[in-house]
Amino acid sequence: MLLAAWAGALTVAGCATPGTSKQAGPGQIEAWSGRLSLRIDSQPVQTFAALFELRGAPQAGNLTLTSPIGNTLAQLHWAPGEALLMNGKETRRYDSVDALIEAATGAAIPVAALFGWLAGRDEHVPGWRPDLSQISAGKLQATRESPEPRADLRIVFERA
Repeated sequence: MLLAAWAGALTVAGCATPGTSKQAGPGQIEAWSGRLSLRIDSQPVQTFAALFELRGAPQAGNLTLTSPIGNTLAQLHWAPGEALLMNGKETRRYDSVDALIEAATGAAIPVAALFGWLAGRDEHVPGWRPDLSQISAGKLQATRESPEPRADLRIVFERA
């Protein structure tokens, strides 16, 4: 799984400086960059961390994951009818953006809600508990309590 391959190289990503977030107006694309970490309380515990650049919307967008030294680890692209994970010379196709994100990170992350959470909206997703109390400071934490295993997602970004 990709998570296992990236875990060692990505654990130092937490030391990186966050990027920017641009609020979308009519006809504009939402964009965020910074760093993210994901902890999955499985046996054994899995961790994933990377610098990221996210552009688009739940229906169509791009997510680029990079190492702290700037190496592209993976590029994710989704649009109606396609979801692609590009990792070096290999491209994998998935049925949905949610399946794509799960393959890239090792956990099911609600992509539509993630866009809302980053924009400061308390989007309800069964099993997930977002903490938006520090969103104005560019910090988001969301915890998946069900289904098991528990997962903790942390994102740090700057707002324009």
